[in-house]
This record gives sequence, structure tokens and C-alpha cells, in this order.
Amino acid sequence: MTAPTLPQARRLAPPDVITLGAHGMRTRPLRAVLSALGIAIGVAAMVAVIAVPASAQQALHDKLAALGTTLLTAGPGQSFTGGTVYLPDNAVAMAKRIGPVTGASATGKVTTATIRRSDKVALGDTSGVAVLAAKDNLLGVLGGKPHGGSFLNGGNEKFPVVVLGAVAASRLGIDHVDPAHPTQVYIGGHWFTVAGVLDAMPLAPEIERAALVGWDVAQQLLGFDGHPSTVYVTAQESAVSDVQAVLGATINPKAPNEVAVQRPSDVLAAQELTQSTYSALFLGLGGVALLVGGVGVANTMVISVLERRREIGLRRALGATRRQVRGQFLAESVLLAGLGGLVGVLIGVLVTAGYALSQGWPAVLPVPALLGGVAVSALVGAVAGAYPAMRAAKLPPTQALS
Repeated sequence: MTAPTLPQARRLAPPDVITLGAHGMRTRPLRAVLSALGIAIGVAAMVAVIAVPASAQQALHDKLAALGTTLLTAGPGQSFTGGTVYLPDNAVAMAKRIGPVTGASATGKVTTATIRRSDKVALGDTSGVAVLAAKDNLLGVLGGKPHGGSFLNGGNEKFPVVVLGAVAASRLGIDHVDPAHPTQVYIGGHWFTVAGVLDAMPLAPEIERAALVGWDVAQQLLGFDGHPSTVYVTAQESAVSDVQAVLGATINPKAPNEVAVQRPSDVLAAQELTQSTYSALFLGLGGVALLVGGVGVANTMVISVLERRREIGLRRALGATRRQVRGQFLAESVLLAGLGGLVGVLIGVLVTAGYALSQGWPAVLPVPALLGGVAVSALVGAVAGAYPAMRAAKLPPTQALS
């Protein structure tokens, strides 16, 4: 008589493994939520840190596209002797000789005069507003617009009138221009009538903080020496780099090194690059939070194995293999972390959308970051659950049931 053969354990299908893994989460929901919370916080931080700078970069790209990237500025550079450097009086005319140049204008610092709201204000209280002599075509070259009133023109530039940048007007307490009741400010011992207030000009922040007067008036009344301090040049978009390369030598052929040429749009891009340094720091903090969450999942799974020794022993006694027990607990760990990852991605999306909306940016949600958040959380769950799963699989049925 032959001995009966024992039935061999069947391989569990993936849906069965997932069902067994979810069983532990269903029986202890509060512990599962608290364990997944650490993963969710880490993933949310990482998603937000990637998505928020992407939104800022897109906003910067849109802003530059609207403002234009064809503007160049030229100012005094450095001399070999270290002395004071001036741009030539004919710098604007020389710049216009460059073929692809479509417009050129200039401003000049009036260092001998300050602006005050009235003659009763202390001489040194200028509110940080500079006085600049300006060509009448400056606004057209910069693509700016008057917020109120008008800019310098052939009809008023030879008279004591002033146009205020947006920040300068705010600091002086002037928010509008009323031709019927003109506002006056005190500049260099003379009263000037405010002819206009300009809108914000991101590519020319120095204009926003300045009071602009006519070139001739600045020379006649304010002791302006006639040397431009900044030359603004616009060029055909396809030739901006070429114009930038020759602008210094064209303005001052004798000493090109004494002309510093910049592209304002590059300055804005550099500011965005500086912000990305902080993004890397916050990304690292998000990774630390994710690591802490993984430790929490591992701790939860170790405790779960200890509490479910009888369940493990019963399953082993009924024919479950070590591989099946190991798969059950590993699946539970991955599901727990994956759930935290999904919640974290959702939180990260909401944080990004809310912050972008508050800043007036378009909300950019990189798909690789969203998918990567879930994948990384699942990987953390697999690593965190590996040891508890192996420990559960090694428990002998007799010891587990004792």
C-alpha cells in the first residue's frame, strides 16, 4: 500500500497577493493611515519642489516672450587705470549705425540734483529716487506705457516737467496725474510739474525708480554734464547676439573695454537660476522626509509581523509556502507606501496649483515627477518591507502557533 501524496501548494496569482496584502491594512486602518502619512509628506514635498520651480520658469518664459528679448543696455565699464569712465556724447548716434539696430535711446544720471516732494522736506530725504535725464524716444525703445499722463515729447521736454517711474511715484506718494490740478515736485532747487507716471518695466527696473526730465532741461537747470549713463538698444531678434558683440566697440571705438553691455532678459534668467539652488535644498529635505516615512513603514511592518504570528503559523500549517508569506507582507508594505505616494502626489499637485495661482503663474505639473513620486514611494515600501517579510517567512509553524 502506497502512502498518499500531499498536495503541492499552488502559486498565488497577483490579484490574490494584493488581496492578502490589503487585508492587513483593512484590519488596522488607523495604523495604516499614520504610516502612509510620512510617505505622503515626503512625496508631496518632492513633487511641489519640482513643480513650483517649473511653474516659475514657465511664468518667466511667458514674461520674457511678452516683454521681448531684443533689448540691450550699454553703460560705463572699467578703465585700465581705474579712473572714472564716461560714455561718449554721441553714443546713441553711434549705436544707430549698427545695421540690425531698430532703436536706440539713453538716460543720464543727474548727480548734482535730488528730488523731494516739496521744498520743506529735508535735503537728504529723496526716498531713494534718482534723477535721470532722458531722450524723448526712451519709452518707445523700452516698449513702456504711461500709467497716467504722458511721456516727454517735443511739446514739453524743454520745460521743467518730470515723468515718474512706477516705484518712484509710489515712494513720493503720487498715484495719478490730473491736468486740471497738476502736481509739482522739487528737483535741484526748481519746481517741476509731474507730466506722467509710467507702468512697471521689469526689463528696466532703474527706470521704475527714477524721475525722468528732459535732456536739455537737465543741462540748463540741473547741471547735467550731457554724458549718457545708460544706452538702450533694440535689435532684430535674429541678430541680438551679434549686436551685443559689437555694441561696445561701436559706441566707443577707442576703448571698447570701457563699455559694459548687458542683456536685461539674461539678468531675469539668472535670478531664476539662483532660485533653483534653493529648490535643490528643499528637494533634499523632501528626500529626508521620504526616508523617515520609509522607516515608519518598516517599523509598522515589523510590529505587524509580531502581532500576526498566529496568522502566519496557521497559514503555514494549512500549506502556505514561505514564498507566499513573504509575498503577502511585501505586498502589504508596497501597498501601504504606494497609498502614501498617491496621497502625496495629490497634495503636491494641490500645493503647486494653489501657490502658482497666488503668484499669477501657470501651474506646470511635470508628468515624470508625478509618476516618479508614486514609483519612488513603492520602491521605498519594497525596501522597507523586505526585512519584515523575510522574518515572517522564516517563522516555523510550530513556533508561530505556540
